[in-house]
Amino acid sequence: MSAVSATPVRIVIGTWDRLRDHAAQVRHEVFVLEQKVPPEIELDDEDAVSVHAVAYDAAGQPIGTGRLLPDGHIGRMAVRRQARGAGVGGQVLDALIAQGHGDGHRVLVLHAQTHAKSFYEAHGFQADGEEFVEAGIPHVAMTREIVRA
Repeated sequence: MSAVSATPVRIVIGTWDRLRDHAAQVRHEVFVLEQKVPPEIELDDEDAVSVHAVAYDAAGQPIGTGRLLPDGHIGRMAVRRQARGAGVGGQVLDALIAQGHGDGHRVLVLHAQTHAKSFYEAHGFQADGEEFVEAGIPHVAMTREIVRA
């Protein structure tokens, strides 16, 4: 966890069919409106086969999201601007890591925007390779091994 105290949120894990409206709402705000990712590449076929996590604030509003693909790739991590820095992203990531552990993955992989690299490092991920550009944004591949008890 980060040094910032976590905002109490409710994390819901589910399918795209169940969480699409709220996950897409957060992702559109963060990726399309803020980061100028083309809307036609933001939603993709991977959504239908992924497990999604959505964080809700005390008022029941969606404030964060992420997804876990069947191959152990975590992606589309997004937190609304007003909820950033309060531990919401960490709670979403922890839920996806737990899901990956439960699904039997030995290694989780993600493509972190370079400005968020330290966030993922704080959650046990390590950079794996050189910086690259994805959707016009600098990224770095990161991995985390899951330790079995």
